[in-house]
Amino acid sequence: MSKVFFITGAGRGLGTDIARQALAAGHRVVATGRHRERVLDALGGEQANLLAVALDITDPDAAATAAQAAVDHFGRIDVLINNAANFYAGFFEELSDAQIRDQIETNLFGPMNVTRAVLPVMRAQRSGHVLTLSSLAGVIGVDFCVAYSAAKFGVEGFMESLHHDVAPFNIHTTIVEPGFFRTELLVDASTTYAEGSIDDYAERTAATKKVWESMNGAQSGDPAKLADALLKVADLQAPPLRFVAGDDCLQAVETKAKTLLAQVDASRALGSGLNHDDA
Repeated sequence: MSKVFFITGAGRGLGTDIARQALAAGHRVVATGRHRERVLDALGGEQANLLAVALDITDPDAAATAAQAAVDHFGRIDVLINNAANFYAGFFEELSDAQIRDQIETNLFGPMNVTRAVLPVMRAQRSGHVLTLSSLAGVIGVDFCVAYSAAKFGVEGFMESLHHDVAPFNIHTTIVEPGFFRTELLVDASTTYAEGSIDDYAERTAATKKVWESMNGAQSGDPAKLADALLKVADLQAPPLRFVAGDDCLQAVETKAKTLLAQVDASRALGSGLNHDDA
């Protein structure tokens, strides 16, 4: 059955793969990006089932305009894929306050802006599916990713709570947790390094930057396969709240789950009984 997909960050990387495969499957696609012409170029130009729309996800008014354009053109929105993101890399003390705020503005408030614009359409339909890209870094915090993880952990909380808000309207939500895929997140257009430089971190910063830069294009995950998997998730009658994608992420999330259970057990002696009045 043909659906209307609304995809952010469709001008390159994973967003392009998702849009391209959705079109090939016969779906109608609203493909958004900061520059409409780049989106069209990436997807092979104007097509009957394609609406390319300029969208800066950090602008709530632009999100509302894009959602209205989708409804005006296709009449509905069935699937929202919040894919657009960027990456501010660096140790916490070296990242500026402005950089951290920009990271959260794009990677957390951006999906919130677009979701807020699309939900009234889905509520009126009494159907819809919101998929938002989190990350392995939204489940496990690691060094040099503090700003990115802060935003992606926020995405996890936002989407898990949103599930309860919108389930009564037959709107599904899925948090997508990919591992390392060749999604262009590490290209210069998406990655920004910390503005500051502190001697105590200098050696680690240089070594970590070298590793991140060497990984670009060499990640094990195939974005075309991830796009295909996301289309299959979007087609499920009862989609999961979380979709863990990639062998590396599956293993890491499983390990984190076991670690959390161990931490619960370690907390039991001091943590239990604190809700009762012994007086």
